[in-house]
Amino acid sequence: MRIVVHGQQAFGKAVLEALLKRGENVVGVYVAPEKPGAKIDPLKEAALAAKLPVFQPDSYKKPEVWAEFKALKPDLQVMAFVTLFVPEEFLNIPAKGSIQYHPSLLPAYRGASAINWPIIKGEKETGLSIFWPDNGLDTGDVLIQKKTPIGAADTLGSVYFDRLFPMGVDAMMEAVDLVKAGKAPRIKQDHSKATYEGKCGPGNARIDWGKPWEQIDRLIRGCAPAPGAWATLDGKTLKILEAKPLPARDPKGIAGKLGEIVAVDSDSFTVVCADGRFKVTRVQPADGPKAGAGEWAKSANVTTGVKFT
Repeated sequence: MRIVVHGQQAFGKAVLEALLKRGENVVGVYVAPEKPGAKIDPLKEAALAAKLPVFQPDSYKKPEVWAEFKALKPDLQVMAFVTLFVPEEFLNIPAKGSIQYHPSLLPAYRGASAINWPIIKGEKETGLSIFWPDNGLDTGDVLIQKKTPIGAADTLGSVYFDRLFPMGVDAMMEAVDLVKAGKAPRIKQDHSKATYEGKCGPGNARIDWGKPWEQIDRLIRGCAPAPGAWATLDGKTLKILEAKPLPARDPKGIAGKLGEIVAVDSDSFTVVCADGRFKVTRVQPADGPKAGAGEWAKSANVTTGVKFT
């Protein structure tokens, strides 16, 4: 079966390498174009090392791009982390179609930030889908789904890198086997249960210390490492990368004002929220690298009594 890999970054590279290790006949690789001055994409680097032809069109809506793809005579397109819109005219060129990875249990959490939002919204479970893409946004028929729990200490990083990444590579291999055997299902999504959240960016990641600790905790974890939950101190943005919630037994008896730093220690500082406090242990200032919160507080001359705005 003639396979074309389409994707980018570490996940695309891992899928390509897994296919090659199995001895699959990969005949070409499509990679997102690098931005000016950017390092070579890891998938492109791996493809060139394997002496595979690499294509980097800036749009998949052009007939000449379709013709170039047809010339490869692909049987299956394996899409691993694709961000550019790919129309059905391109998707349907391979004899057996195209399959795509998405890091949520479709139809829930369609969209670009499908790992952030389940954590932020307090879901206890998430997962991944391998599906047959169409012209909609993550609306195609499902081939395979895998589930994983979201623990109380899980972050975007732990859910993705520890579980959804390796699970996704394995699921892609399973899906390829099903396609090859002619046993790949096409399960219709229940669109009435679909959810979509926009991209989780800095505008969604601002910490409101007047919120309950559970909500703040989920925001911090769901934005770690990216885009990074943040708050403003003395007019400057500070990302809160790691923080331990300290719920109050009696919220009415909390000493200190909302957003006030009430303790500064060698490894942390402590901030007041609506129904408890947070022991912040790792931060990143707008003008500097990531650092231990206590170390940063000392270097920035942060003392008790100052307040996040």
